[in-house]
Amino acid sequence: MKALVLGASGGMGSALTFELANRGFEVIAFARSEDKLRKIFDKHQKITIQPGDVFKIEDLELVAHDVDLIFHAVNLPYNEWKDKQEIMLRNILQISERYKAKLAIVDNVYAYGRCFGRKVTEDFPKKPHTNKGIIRLKLEKMALSSKVPVVIAHFPDFYGPYAESTVLYYMLQSIVKNERAMFVGNQQVEREYIYTPDGARALIELALSDASYGECWNIPGAGIITGEELVELIKKSTGYSKKVSTVTKGMVRFSGLFNKMMREYVEMYYLNEDPLVLDGSKYEERIGVIPRTTYQDGMAHTLQMMNSE
Repeated sequence: MKALVLGASGGMGSALTFELANRGFEVIAFARSEDKLRKIFDKHQKITIQPGDVFKIEDLELVAHDVDLIFHAVNLPYNEWKDKQEIMLRNILQISERYKAKLAIVDNVYAYGRCFGRKVTEDFPKKPHTNKGIIRLKLEKMALSSKVPVVIAHFPDFYGPYAESTVLYYMLQSIVKNERAMFVGNQQVEREYIYTPDGARALIELALSDASYGECWNIPGAGIITGEELVELIKKSTGYSKKVSTVTKGMVRFSGLFNKMMREYVEMYYLNEDPLVLDGSKYEERIGVIPRTTYQDGMAHTLQMMNSE
């Protein structure tokens, strides 16, 4: 089989690309930066790199004409969501329909809105209260109402190799440099994160199951963990000894006065105060065991990869 990964240079995109290649797929890794694609995939014979722009139909036509599966893992900066998310998905759906390819979409938890301490199943009412949550829900409805066979996976926050646009990466890059690090959010609150290779394996299983299409699926991480526990785990495995301070909502709001990305992040800060934890029982009942790398092993490999870059 042949697969196309859109956004292949990102955290989940790169994990999907490597996992597909390791399973024997012929894979096209598509992203905007050719330099980054070469840096990540140049040594892998089963992977063809193709730089391009997902907003240009001609670029998508070049790579999608003979693929069986398309994985949409493109990550746009928050400040581009309002104007570009819908255009991007429309292009991807158009190409998928034209070439009769199935489409697997990497999604987050924003569309659910607040969970008020409840563990969230796929039946949980989606009542987003943020602009980004409203956008995600609109995209979800657009995809599922199209003529394309679509499967959507909801993931918690990522961490892993090449997962740079994440809240944990902000802390990890300082730890790798042995600089003073900061954790985003209350360090006493329990949250869940997913190691991107685990998420990739789970989504590929969904994409290979005809019965999974036309639905949304929750893919939880390796369990809940506090920021303090995560920091302590990292310190034990790396020898990092500096204090890790906290990035508060007030600090993010103040940064937003000067930084448009921080300004956009303020409304999502609620996930650090009222974390959303996914229930993966539907996946386990119908697909199989959800891959769950321990935080200790996942962090060790992530930090090792960051050190080698």
